Amino acid sequence: MSSEYDPSEFVDDDFPAGRKSSSTPATPFAAGAGPAASRAPSREEVESKVLDMQQKLAELKREQQDLERERATLEELRRRQSEFTTGRTEMIQSLTRGIALLQEAEFNLRREAEQMSKSLVGLREGLEKIQSIHDETWTAANLEVELTRALTAVENARMEWNSARLKFTVLAGEGATPQPAAQPGTPSFADVLQQRSYAELCKLGLALTWPVLIAGLAIFFALLIRK
Repeated sequence: MSSEYDPSEFVDDDFPAGRKSSSTPATPFAAGAGPAASRAPSREEVESKVLDMQQKLAELKREQQDLERERATLEELRRRQSEFTTGRTEMIQSLTRGIALLQEAEFNLRREAEQMSKSLVGLREGLEKIQSIHDETWTAANLEVELTRALTAVENARMEWNSARLKFTVLAGEGATPQPAAQPGTPSFADVLQQRSYAELCKLGLALTWPVLIAGLAIFFALLIRK
């Protein structure tokens, strides 16, 4: 009768090694994948990349246009702000100066108006006092008193009138004698000379000086004859 089955007796040592070597790919086959990865791009790939670049350039151009519009808007805003600042400063100075000048002018006008009002009151009172004098009613008994009173009223009115004339120039021309105006169309001697030519001026000078020349010649000949 045979002995029991021993698996170790039928194991071939070369069979597992062959299976292991057949499962592992060969080195030359794996190294052959390098040239396939560095191959030249196809026409479709190049066209796709060109389209991508064109799209990017178009986007950059749109961004540039947007930036240009934004820059123009900011430049206009800066110009308007500068115009506002300059105009505000100018108008503040002008309005401040104008207000000060008008206030001073208004104050002077009011003071002048007050003085004019006071002068009007004084002139009216002086006029009323003078008009209220009725010298035809004076008698021999009150002549001295009434005359003194009337002279005082006239003198006070004259003082008020002279004071008003000094204050207001509108009264300065009262009673002034107007100067006669020059008659138009009457040329002066300088105008006549300017209208003459050089030859006419020479003739005019000779006509004015020939009597003197003749007198000089007569004196010269008379002295010669005496010698």
